[in-house]
Amino acid sequence: MPKFTLNGQEISFEPGETVMQAAWREGIEIPHYCWHPGLSVAANCRMCLVQVESGRQMEMPQLVFDEDKGAYVPATKPKLQPACQLAAADGMVISSTNDEVKAAQAAVQEFLLLNHPVDCPICDQAGECKLQDYYYTHQATLKRKLTEPVHKPKGVRFGPTIVYDAERCIMCTRCIRVCDELAKDHVLDMRERGNKNEIVLAPGRELDHKYTLMTEHVCPVGALTSRDFRFKARVWFLKSGKGVCTGCATGCNTHVDYDPRYGKVYRLRPRDNPDVNKFWMCDDGMMTYMRHDTDRLDMPTEGRGQERRAIGEREALELAADKIRAVDPSELAFVLSAQSTTEDNLALVKLAEALGADRMYLAALGGWEGDDILRSDDNNPNRAGATHAAGDIELKSVGELLSDVQAGSVRGVVALGWATAESLKELAPLATLDSVVSLTSHVGALPAVAAVTIPVADIYELDGSFVNEKGISQSFETVLPPPVGIEPAWKAISDLGALLGVDVGFTDLDGLRQSLLESAEAAQ
Repeated sequence: MPKFTLNGQEISFEPGETVMQAAWREGIEIPHYCWHPGLSVAANCRMCLVQVESGRQMEMPQLVFDEDKGAYVPATKPKLQPACQLAAADGMVISSTNDEVKAAQAAVQEFLLLNHPVDCPICDQAGECKLQDYYYTHQATLKRKLTEPVHKPKGVRFGPTIVYDAERCIMCTRCIRVCDELAKDHVLDMRERGNKNEIVLAPGRELDHKYTLMTEHVCPVGALTSRDFRFKARVWFLKSGKGVCTGCATGCNTHVDYDPRYGKVYRLRPRDNPDVNKFWMCDDGMMTYMRHDTDRLDMPTEGRGQERRAIGEREALELAADKIRAVDPSELAFVLSAQSTTEDNLALVKLAEALGADRMYLAALGGWEGDDILRSDDNNPNRAGATHAAGDIELKSVGELLSDVQAGSVRGVVALGWATAESLKELAPLATLDSVVSLTSHVGALPAVAAVTIPVADIYELDGSFVNEKGISQSFETVLPPPVGIEPAWKAISDLGALLGVDVGFTDLDGLRQSLLESAEAAQ
């Protein structure tokens, strides 16, 4: 494999790769603003200039001050090249840290900050801003410009999700390239020249496609801000956990940014995964975190409608066990959820098997607008995982469950999750049954018709996994502790099994995952 040397370190590269790409893959950062691994090369910020020290040296003229002569005299200096555009070659020797490069980096930094408002205390990018980071590492000098900076439009509404501050913008054009290359919608462009540059909308348009939040995400400074996250939190107070998007069957990998002081999730960001979402997420996926605090079920309940009342956790489990025990297993339906983890679905399947029941159904949302970029037509994150958990048992739809209830072949239901394509009105036949138990994290049409509801942990409050539409199983981790008294659904199901006097085959998450592994091996 060909190699080049960067700052004394050998780096392997694939033919056709640039110096920046190869260094980035090895975890070596060459300072940059405009380059992004998922976008085309612009090479306009000049922050990634490096010196090729091997081969024939390129020189460029300059004037230097000669103290003996007291005047500027002609001289030369090495011609630096942008690493983002420089094709890697075997045996090449490169420096991104020598004196010439450091001087160029400092000059670029100073140039970018000439007219910058330096309003870090009120800027949402503070704490994760490349201008801040590189100032300390590559400039660290006071501003020499004493004249009034160039003023540009501030707080410009680009669309429903994005606000633009032209004074902070460094014209890296990442946002333009996201629209052009990812969303395939040329809604942003650049006008004017020099220090009059600014990003503008196409005439008569708004920034309103399905990937607008990616324009904010790739912005290396505070020029583009999300209207949702704007002024809500300081990033240095946030911690980050690994998650998987619940928006659709693509299963985009996410960074879940939360404030541990308040137990609150503030935003989702894409987590790089070349096999799933590369570097991106859609707007709807990035906003799925808002479900966490919306219509949350935090107390077990008994009864329906006006007669519904809150009860204790243990009382709810005992009541649910009584409801299940009162129905013959042949007339007991178990409803898996395409929104719940594979582990939770498998736990419910094991409870059904332990009871001798074989009626299995799947609750799922009804679909949304997909595309050929990231968005799957199936807006359920784990339909494949639920199907895998069911094994050889055929999963019928909720519509078929309602038909079976009306036909009298189903007299009891144990349902996982809150999401179903059917409305509350359509689920009315379930309200005629006395034995309907719902294990759910949120209020929904399915829990609304249950005689007993048992609150369970939400997606950010447990370790679990989803299987996306490509068949890739992806794990995620606990980000927030669940509310007091609330457990993951698999644990509540295990407790139910104990009360019913049956062996569900697991007592902890490791045991449940071992069962998953064994079933996967058996299917091969």
